[in-house]
Amino acid sequence: MTENECLTVDANNVEEASVRTSIERVRHLCMMLSGKTSFPSSIHRAKGLRSLLIDNTRGSWLGAALPDVMKQLICMRSLNLSRSSIEEIPKEVGKLIHLRHLNLKGCGQLVSLPETMCDLCNLQSLDVIECSSLKELPRAIGKLINLRHLHTCYSGVAFMPKGIERLTCLRTLDCFKVCGGGENESKAANLRELKNLYHIGGSLKIKNLQRGGIEDAVEAQLKNKKRLLCLELNFCVNYEDDSLIEVLEPSLDLERLCIYNYGGIVLPNWMMALTRLQHLNLIGCVNLEVLPPLGRLPNLESLELQKVGVRRLEIWGVEEWDGIERRVGEEDATTTSIFIIMPQLQHLTIKVCPLLRALPDYVLAAPLQRLEITSCPNLRKRYGKEEKGEDWHKISHIPQIMFF
Repeated sequence: MTENECLTVDANNVEEASVRTSIERVRHLCMMLSGKTSFPSSIHRAKGLRSLLIDNTRGSWLGAALPDVMKQLICMRSLNLSRSSIEEIPKEVGKLIHLRHLNLKGCGQLVSLPETMCDLCNLQSLDVIECSSLKELPRAIGKLINLRHLHTCYSGVAFMPKGIERLTCLRTLDCFKVCGGGENESKAANLRELKNLYHIGGSLKIKNLQRGGIEDAVEAQLKNKKRLLCLELNFCVNYEDDSLIEVLEPSLDLERLCIYNYGGIVLPNWMMALTRLQHLNLIGCVNLEVLPPLGRLPNLESLELQKVGVRRLEIWGVEEWDGIERRVGEEDATTTSIFIIMPQLQHLTIKVCPLLRALPDYVLAAPLQRLEITSCPNLRKRYGKEEKGEDWHKISHIPQIMFF
């Protein structure tokens, strides 16, 4: 057997497997437990175990067995308890001083994490995605100075604890929920603690944005997060947040932008500078009066408008979408053809926009592959085939058309 010996066993057959394989030499173990199976004591002999994955969705053994596991298997680098029914992580987790990866994804009954977890100075990744009963992260999380990946999306975590600014090695921070005051305010981080997290990349969701907090948002310096490719700004109940959204300007390298429940009447000036933007979602922006000239975003591939109350609609009584208008074949000094205006747009989704009465010709002439229109009676009447819409011919070339 090599030093990196891997073993996958059913818990009922651990003893039999140990006869064939010296459990002391196992480095990576995947163990499958049924709801009635007790934790096999022979595993405690695997003192050199580096990674442990326990496939168990119902087992009540976890609460009783884990403290012993953590006391004795102190060489572990990776512990995966995802989708288990565990309710708490024992304080003995602090003894796993070599632990680098802790996966608790989908532990829906997990209610707390011990402060001793913050003694894991070598921890590089912590995943509590979909831990819906987990309301807080450990207060001393700032001690995890080597943490690179923190996943909290779809969990019950209500705020980021103070001290997160010290996690300067972070590469992944998928969600930052702003504390809305109340009893958690004294222990919650604010947006300015993002300032020194220069290396965060991939996707970031900022939730519970609300009026005020502009100075903190300025200090967050999202524009300097060059590795951030996807940004979601989720506002709290349609406040008029024009000033706040302006200072949340992201890097010009952004590829996906989602804005939820923004209460302003215009979108931020920086949006039209995002020339690498590929996906744009505007959802629940009910006060929005006018859309910017989205045709100037050359790499836009998909656009979703949902519950957007666009009101400044009429342009010369012809077009009902503010922007650059061109008809097929038209050219001028700056534009050679309509396809240069929105050359990449393939997916267009419009939901619950009852005031929108027409789509610009330059959009309909883009290389659309999919058009979805839901709860937009004026658009359905104008373009719907079943309604014998007068402009059905303008969209009939699109391969996939859906009206709801």
